[in-house]
Amino acid sequence: MPTTGKRIILGLLTTMLCVSGSMVTYAQTNTEALHNAQAQLEQKQQIVEQKVQEQQAVNKDIQNIQTELTSISNDIANNQEAMAKSQEKIDATNQLIEKKKEEIVAVEDKMLAREDVMKKRAVAMQQNSNVNLIINIFFESDSLSDFIQRASAASELIDADKDILTAQQEDLKKIENDKAEIDRQEKNLEEDQKALADQQAALAQNMQKRQQTLTAMQQQYAQISQQVALAQQEKAGIESQMNNLKAAIQREQADAQARAAAASASARTAVAPAPVINNSASKGNGGSQGVAQGKEIYVSASAYTPFCSGCSGRTTTGLNVRANPNMKVIAVDPRVIPLGSRVWVEGYGNAIAGDTGGAIKGNRIDILMPTTAQALAWGRKTVKVIILN
Repeated sequence: MPTTGKRIILGLLTTMLCVSGSMVTYAQTNTEALHNAQAQLEQKQQIVEQKVQEQQAVNKDIQNIQTELTSISNDIANNQEAMAKSQEKIDATNQLIEKKKEEIVAVEDKMLAREDVMKKRAVAMQQNSNVNLIINIFFESDSLSDFIQRASAASELIDADKDILTAQQEDLKKIENDKAEIDRQEKNLEEDQKALADQQAALAQNMQKRQQTLTAMQQQYAQISQQVALAQQEKAGIESQMNNLKAAIQREQADAQARAAAASASARTAVAPAPVINNSASKGNGGSQGVAQGKEIYVSASAYTPFCSGCSGRTTTGLNVRANPNMKVIAVDPRVIPLGSRVWVEGYGNAIAGDTGGAIKGNRIDILMPTTAQALAWGRKTVKVIILN
């Protein structure tokens, strides 16, 4: 090979290595940033969940306090109703008391009148003894029948005096009993009214305390709601940052792939129009090497690794790619590229069609890369494939 060609190839290879190195460094930097963003996102998600739980707990406390306030309001209403009924009893009792007082006044007037009568009778009795009264009646009587009538009247008057004294004593006793009953009822009503008033004051105080607690709980709920909103906003910012990082990684991968493809194409153009292989299909006279021959197709190529999620480490044809991650293997649709075929893939080299995949349908292949970074760097591109046998 001429010296100029070697220099060109060396320069192209150097460019490819620089591009690959820059691409890997950039991918690693963005990957680390993406991992950090993912960790921050998980942390913010935990904060959001914690604040939501706190919010639910405070809301439950608010509901309990509101239930208590409703119960206290009902108790206050019932107590006010009881106070109203008690007031009605007090008013009715006061009316009875006033009536009793009027009755006492009437009895006292009656007793006062009796006292005047009794005073006059007492004076008459002092002036005339019972014997003199009888003698006077006898001498003043016109006849025996008149004497009997006068004596009977005098006896009735004496008995009447005794009845007046008895009635007077009974009325005095009744007045004393009525006054005692009035005092008792007034005392009971005052005690009942005081108890109801104390109960009402206690209920009002409890209502005020629970209302203050409710206000504090509502303020705490509003504060937690603000914290939840802030955490969700920060979470959305991190998600946006992650999306930007993913988009940047994809753009850089696409740019790097384009640069690598251009450098590879330039290298192939400087060396030969097509890869040279050594097999029975490419041998000329006497077994000499020649240009690769076979069916050419264009496919959409993605990349995978032996350690991808859900991978068993063995291909459909039984190759242990996990133990040999550097093997050149592609996954194909057997209807397009038969399993076991030897192929040449643009930008990848000689390989074996040794695997299949659920998503590999039609003109699509999946090339095996030893590491995730290399698989990400490959991304997805359209390449030429030559089926060698």
